Amino acid sequence: MKKIEIFDPAMCCSTGVCGPSIDPELLRMATVVSSLKERGVVIQRHGLATEPQDFIVNEAVNALLQKEGADVLPLTLLDGKVVKSKAYPTNHELSEWIGVEIEIQPPEKSSVCCCGPKGCC
Repeated sequence: MKKIEIFDPAMCCSTGVCGPSIDPELLRMATVVSSLKERGVVIQRHGLATEPQDFIVNEAVNALLQKEGADVLPLTLLDGKVVKSKAYPTNHELSEWIGVEIEIQPPEKSSVCCCGPKGCC
């Protein structure tokens, strides 16, 4: 099975429900990743703020960061090779790469931040 890794820019959490406004793209990615994991797809996200070592030890990611800086994030790797940079993969792209149809219903909006009921940012 193919392996997908997504290297996120620095942020407080990957769900998109932190701070004063919800980022629909982060919310979509959190939902898609969770759904794919439940279906047995090997997919992992790495956060620059929480897992900086992952960015250092991955040669492809480290090289792009050295060359282009943090503006290259997010990065998506498929079996260790960079397949997308500067934006998250679409559901269609993910489907094509792994051969799994992605039909995700957007989750209901929540007023609770991923960091707890009092919020974080």
